[in-house]
Amino acid sequence: MSTIHVVGGKKLEGSISVQGSKNAALPILAATLLTEGVQVFENCPQITDVEEMLEILRELGCKVWTEKEKLYICAPEIIRGKIDKKHIISMRSSIILLGVLLGETGMVCMEYPGGCVIGARPIDLHIKGLEKMGCTFEQDKNLLCARVNRLQGTDISLDFPSVGATENLILAAVKAKGKTRILGAAKEPEIVHLCEFLNRCGAKINGAGTACIQVEGVLRLQACSYKIPADRIVAGTYLMCALATKGEIFLKNAPAREMDSVLNVLQKMGAFIEVNNSGIFLKGENNLVAQMVKTGVYPGFPTDLQSPLLVLTCCAAGKGRIKETIYENRFHIVEELKKMNSSITVNGNEVNICGPEILTGTSVYARELRGNAALIMAGLVARGETEILNCSYVKRGYEDICRDLSGLGASLYENEDK
Repeated sequence: MSTIHVVGGKKLEGSISVQGSKNAALPILAATLLTEGVQVFENCPQITDVEEMLEILRELGCKVWTEKEKLYICAPEIIRGKIDKKHIISMRSSIILLGVLLGETGMVCMEYPGGCVIGARPIDLHIKGLEKMGCTFEQDKNLLCARVNRLQGTDISLDFPSVGATENLILAAVKAKGKTRILGAAKEPEIVHLCEFLNRCGAKINGAGTACIQVEGVLRLQACSYKIPADRIVAGTYLMCALATKGEIFLKNAPAREMDSVLNVLQKMGAFIEVNNSGIFLKGENNLVAQMVKTGVYPGFPTDLQSPLLVLTCCAAGKGRIKETIYENRFHIVEELKKMNSSITVNGNEVNICGPEILTGTSVYARELRGNAALIMAGLVARGETEILNCSYVKRGYEDICRDLSGLGASLYENEDK
């Protein structure tokens, strides 16, 4: 466990490059098990979730190495062994291995995935879709096991546009027999990136980024070179940090085209924003104005930025309201912000804030990834020093948030607890 100390009151100024996307990298790395040859990746984020995924790939027989800032992966001809329980239960994204392993080996037996405690996040949609492709599942409270002779292409209608279920079904369908149509598919940019990668390897996928994705199964996929795109959630976090501190920053390589909903909200709150081919410029000299914001599936406002937005709204004048529509348990941060002198109220899946509020530094406790980043952001605007305990979560999605924010002028440092 680590602790991050933040001294508030410093404006963020300067420029920084945006790291590779966590949510794009994880399913793409899982997909390497479906390919032949040596994959070469650029801009793969050096975060703990990626490290966990690479350990899983090694356990399954992959050769994994780095050279000159590039990541190389060579999948085995025969996938071996059982995945260590600790890697599965530590990362929710490990569920995407379900479709991959069923497609390659015809069987899988794994613990239920773990990750952040932000809601139930059931895997029913994954199971129902794979059952339509011919899989037979056995479940108990600890293990999820499935078998199939060969996955069969079919039409699958999702009851909710789940990103994880859409990715799992795509990964299952690329080498299945016949054609698969995923109706009600998620439209997130990470889905588009996964399909782009698979098509470069020889897959036949159409409709990525729409509600209907069509996959025609192929027998073989070949390795390719691929650059992991920039992380829109990291970019959004740093833009909000700059706006909250009335700073002025430029995010190099930021994926502005994927961030319309976020940029629109920040502009309404008072940010001056310019976008060009090189990235996003933000200036936050104006007084902030609170807004009413509802999270939603893409292209709606991303739930992964709801916690940083909550902190930003504390800094804004007027009555603000944030409605969470994706996860039912993503307000852990509220109790910690109350320790910092906030008067946020929670009503079901909504929070209400009347600001601006003057946050005061104190000791707070992180419980999940995005809330951890938001508490660091709260420390940037608070009076005095803020101590954020249990900061291992933030490393699941941010390469080095202390390095990045310090480079922009923030005063913070990390201690590793013994």
